[in-house]
Amino acid sequence: MPVRALGRRAGGRGGAWGGAARRSAGRELFLAVAEHGSITAAARACHVTQPSVSMQLRELTDAVGLPLYEVVGKRLHLTPAGETLANTARAMVAEWADFEQRIDAMKGLTRGRLSVAVVSTAKYFVPRILGSFCQRYPEIDIELEVQNRNGVIENLRTNRNDLYIMSIPPDDIDIDKQPFLPNPLVVVAALTHPLASQKSVALEALAGERFILRERGSGTRTSCDAYFRSIGFQPRVRMELGSNEAIKQAVAGGMGISVLSQHALSTHLADDQLTVLPVAGFPIRCSWWTLTPRGKRLSPIAQEFLRHLDSCAAELRFRLEEPAAGG
Repeated sequence: MPVRALGRRAGGRGGAWGGAARRSAGRELFLAVAEHGSITAAARACHVTQPSVSMQLRELTDAVGLPLYEVVGKRLHLTPAGETLANTARAMVAEWADFEQRIDAMKGLTRGRLSVAVVSTAKYFVPRILGSFCQRYPEIDIELEVQNRNGVIENLRTNRNDLYIMSIPPDDIDIDKQPFLPNPLVVVAALTHPLASQKSVALEALAGERFILRERGSGTRTSCDAYFRSIGFQPRVRMELGSNEAIKQAVAGGMGISVLSQHALSTHLADDQLTVLPVAGFPIRCSWWTLTPRGKRLSPIAQEFLRHLDSCAAELRFRLEEPAAGG
């Protein structure tokens, strides 16, 4: 249903879509409800009263003519009509933000908002890149979401952010993708491990080792499993953890060895009581990618950030080539 039709139907009754300000407030409130799954949480996030949100939802439901949500187990769930409205509202918000940015660009101004969703391992380098970007453009507000791979893919599927960064792009979504930085995966062991003093380690020497690996479905684990399958190696997995930091602590404690992104490691590994084992066939060569839904029109700010990202990648590649102290 066109937005103009919603405005006419609800506007005559003083509904949520009756005027420009009311329409904007209605979109924000409905998106807050969709994001938080709770009227109370949405009211708190938007700094309005709970009755105000409930009234807006009733007026939107009347305007659309179909149920927009249902409450199951004290949590609000959108109906198919509600999901369609939420996606439309997101698109409208994004289009308006893009318009404002383009007008600002014509005026010689650079301000607005950039929203980036990244997988957890990318948190070791993306915040630094965003920091230098903010120094160049202090008027830009940044939203950074750090999630597991499934969470980032869900955001990508629903077009919630401007850009997405991960190491294993999904193959079931129509996307544009661009590699920008190597993501080498290395074998990590405790500094006191018997193999730590070796200049070269055959993969067969790891057959009796216990591995502590990332959870299944993560980009690191997916790449690791694919590589091991390709060479016919079966690791003895002692533990699966969803945190790089927890894995490093477990490895340093002598519980086993791991395969981690080099980005997740300190440049002074000895301080963490860790070392990188020089295992034949490693590092596993992977890449970091920027992703957007196919056909998405990037805002001027997102385009500028991509250029900034490319310029920062050269320095990051140089750091990757430097041997880690203690490794």
